[in-house]
Amino acid sequence: MSSQLPLALRWPAHQRLEGFVTGANGVALEALRRASRGEDAAWLYLHGAPGSGRTHLLVATCAAASADGRTAQYLSLASLRTRRAEAIRGFGGSDLLALDDLDAIAGERDAEHALFDLYNRCRAEGSLLLFAASAPPAQLGIGLPDLVSRLSACTQLALRPLDEGERRALLRERALARGIELDAAALDWLFARSKRDLATLFDVLDRIDRASLAAKRRVTLPFLRSLFD
Repeated sequence: MSSQLPLALRWPAHQRLEGFVTGANGVALEALRRASRGEDAAWLYLHGAPGSGRTHLLVATCAAASADGRTAQYLSLASLRTRRAEAIRGFGGSDLLALDDLDAIAGERDAEHALFDLYNRCRAEGSLLLFAASAPPAQLGIGLPDLVSRLSACTQLALRPLDEGERRALLRERALARGIELDAAALDWLFARSKRDLATLFDVLDRIDRASLAAKRRVTLPFLRSLFD
């Protein structure tokens, strides 16, 4: 991403630290705030189940660092189907670097060695590295012991998914931001008929928003039934 692009184009507006629903993740959120400001030199390793907010937090930390005048880069290894080692070797040169989805390189010898080299290079250059994966380093299936050791030396932050009440509150808040009011009956109906991870719920909200705009109708329970049944 070019450092000349406006912040709004570089980092999605909906992924901000202040927009993250903390739940039981207050310690992780505060550590990332400090990292974004360059106040703590500790490297961080986030791990948690899908929907726990790993990607949101990494992107949001990069956005906060950029807003504070620091350079930042984000890379999702899962988004790359090939040439992961090459992408890792070309990653770097910023104050803050966020590397997501480490699971994707488990067992890929070249990519693992490239990440090991990146780790050592960033230590020498003084860049701050943030990592995220679904599990702690020793549970990823990485074959390079020295890399597992390096990743395990980072501050480990386990992310806990929001409980159902917190997810309902977040979905209602996101809907209100779009001018959509989801009452308790509508939320009950949606939660009974869709997966409850945040990615799915936000996709459902996108569909509702598009359909209500196209039909020029208020979102009611009958409207939801007509849309999804």
